[in-house]
Amino acid sequence: MDLMKIAEQAFAGEKKEFPAFQAGDTVTVSYRIKEGNKERIQEFRGDVIRISGSQEKKRFTVRKISNGVGVERIFPMDSPFVEKITINKYGKVRRAKLYYLRDLTGKKARIPERRVK
Repeated sequence: MDLMKIAEQAFAGEKKEFPAFQAGDTVTVSYRIKEGNKERIQEFRGDVIRISGSQEKKRFTVRKISNGVGVERIFPMDSPFVEKITINKYGKVRRAKLYYLRDLTGKKARIPERRVK
């Protein structure tokens, strides 16, 4: 196990600092995409439905509705392809995993906004 930790520390480069967010928040994730020999940044905006993992190995799932179809994407926090994370709205929710949003459509799927000082 110690060899694994040593190898991870050796390959760990500079860490990007992202804003603190939680499940229910609406975020925009700027993600670098390689297509052939070209690179571009694509923005994925949606609600965070879960955050899993711990410390450096954290992952978060973002869900959005695109043309009436729900699309979920998992982003690792330590990925070199995640350029930046912007928080658009803070959501007021009472649970850590919002899987129930998968079954809801329309106005029922909205998350009320939380006031932030």
